[in-house]
Amino acid sequence: MDDNLIIPDENIAGKIYFIRNQKVMLDRDSANLYEVETRVLKQAIKRNLNRFPEDFMFELTKPELENWRSQFVTSNDSDKMGLRYSPMAFTEQGVAMLSSVLRSDRAIAVNIKIIRVFTKMRQLLSDNLSLKLEIEEIKKKLTNHSKNIELVFNYLDELIDKKENQKPRNKIGYKK
Repeated sequence: MDDNLIIPDENIAGKIYFIRNQKVMLDRDSANLYEVETRVLKQAIKRNLNRFPEDFMFELTKPELENWRSQFVTSNDSDKMGLRYSPMAFTEQGVAMLSSVLRSDRAIAVNIKIIRVFTKMRQLLSDNLSLKLEIEEIKKKLTNHSKNIELVFNYLDELIDKKENQKPRNKIGYKK
């Protein structure tokens, strides 16, 4: 196995898209990482289609493909980003299954790397969610503190008003 595989995490993370409310990697990007042609990757998948249920892989619809393309501003209309057919999108489980159909040391090494990046991304999202929840909790406490401070000031205002409206009291103590 290729333990010296050097693919920066950022390169892999940049090829993970959010489509149909899930993180996916497109066939052309996967093929690029595995150093095989996209058609070779697709042929291997078609020979092993039973390994790729819908929650592992799906084909992008025309609207999804257009939306994906629009994320990459291209001025040249003839450049369809090298896509003649709708790409296949692989979920994390689908990416894991790819190494079993490609059967090469590079595929295994790349898969391990990709799965680690997916895991890091999931951890980052989880950490972000935890931070958001903590911030909301702090906001609630601050709101309560603000209300309590306002209440104290209202009571102080009432006491000051009472004192101003009271008639002077007789002084007690020794008189000269």
